[in-house]
Amino acid sequence: MKGFLKKFLVLTLAVGMLGACSPKQAEPKKETKVEKKEGTEKKKITVFAAASMTETMEQIKKVYEEKHKNIELVYTFDSSGTLKKQIEQGAQADIFISAAQKQMNALDKTKTADAKVVIDEASRFNLLENKVVLAVAKGNPAKVEKFEDLANDNITKIALGNSDVPVGQYSEELLKNLNIWEKIQPKVTLGSNVKEVTTWVKEGVASCGIVYATDAYSAGLEVVATAKEGMIKTPVLYPAAVLKNSKNAKEAKEFLEFLKGNECKAIFEKVGFAIAK
Repeated sequence: MKGFLKKFLVLTLAVGMLGACSPKQAEPKKETKVEKKEGTEKKKITVFAAASMTETMEQIKKVYEEKHKNIELVYTFDSSGTLKKQIEQGAQADIFISAAQKQMNALDKTKTADAKVVIDEASRFNLLENKVVLAVAKGNPAKVEKFEDLANDNITKIALGNSDVPVGQYSEELLKNLNIWEKIQPKVTLGSNVKEVTTWVKEGVASCGIVYATDAYSAGLEVVATAKEGMIKTPVLYPAAVLKNSKNAKEAKEFLEFLKGNECKAIFEKVGFAIAK
């Protein structure tokens, strides 16, 4: 009995020692809630803008965000027709800047009574004016000099914006006024926006293209002709407005006011835009 008791005590002591030597399991850390400081989260202002504004608006974004640390500008660039459709189909935007009145009018209840998505008419104004030009690649391989040359046999491919793109609508009006629209149709290739047209001209896919002066400048193309008064009846104006369903209407209006200022004026004018009167 004594031997059994001795063995039991030895075994108990050994188990105890092993327990003391084994590492303790770490206790699960208690989650601590980190409270967000007020004013640290940036407010996003979504801007839908015509593709021809890409370079200038990107420059303005840097300037504006540097001055307004609590604001993040989120851009979507495309043809004005495509942007209008996206807004009508439910895309959320705070600001719309079109390259023509037609697309803005479609969202303006005072112009289009059955408009589904609408702008804040009081915020609408004409921001910029552009020019329609005939552009070629550096060196002008096809030796184009004027719009009328598009009907010549040596011009094999002409790049234009499609009928849903403002620059395409201006191009059609211009070429019809020159009575060469029908004649050049076999040579025409249509782009979905003005940036696509400038790319085709720059890469030599097309002999020439009709674009905005600002896009010719940004793409490094040569301008051989500029539409004169009378060739296009409608001025190439860029209207801007805040959407009525904007969740950030106050900040959106402040940004549009900034676009009217001298700092933005210098950026716009450098590439060939004029401030609308």
